[in-house]
Amino acid sequence: MSLEGKRIGFGITASHCTYDEVFPQLQKLIDAKADVVPIVTYSVRTTNTKFGKAADHIATIESITGKKVITTMPEAEPLGPKYPLDCMVIAPLTGNTLSKMANAQTDSPVLMAAKATLRNQSPVVLGISTNDALGLNGVNLMRLMATKLVYFIPYGQDDPYKKPNSLVSNMELIPDTIESALEYKQIQPVIIPHIDESMIE
Repeated sequence: MSLEGKRIGFGITASHCTYDEVFPQLQKLIDAKADVVPIVTYSVRTTNTKFGKAADHIATIESITGKKVITTMPEAEPLGPKYPLDCMVIAPLTGNTLSKMANAQTDSPVLMAAKATLRNQSPVVLGISTNDALGLNGVNLMRLMATKLVYFIPYGQDDPYKKPNSLVSNMELIPDTIESALEYKQIQPVIIPHIDESMIE
């Protein structure tokens, strides 16, 4: 399926160490002529880390997409009734946002956009990056795995011996996962070996 003309919401949460894996995929969506709508959580907008300054991340996202980043709940809410998306992506998806989404909490622009997309019976694609996916967050991961209209970018353990509970999606598969999700199919295999052991702090 071609992504040309598809209106794709792209939500980014605060797994700051994963941005170098995600931003090139944003560019691929633009190159495929998708209409990408960028959305970030409050943490992404305000938090400076050793992986870069918040303002620089926002500038990069806006430079790639050519659009102002959605950073507030009122800005995200119209993505449901007035300006619907064909697909909503959240990548990277932190354990914190994973837990909230699985338990129907909507307290960030990214979660508001995801809720709005599900309301419209359109697919939501998740790219996890969390140190506790196989720990306490495991129940939330499996709840979303079994949720209608939710699809996962294939993921695996990034460092099984030092961080056995950690899972990270292969962000290079974002475009392929979106294409499958737009046909209401989960790309397979969804659980894969993960090569990069340096993505999560």
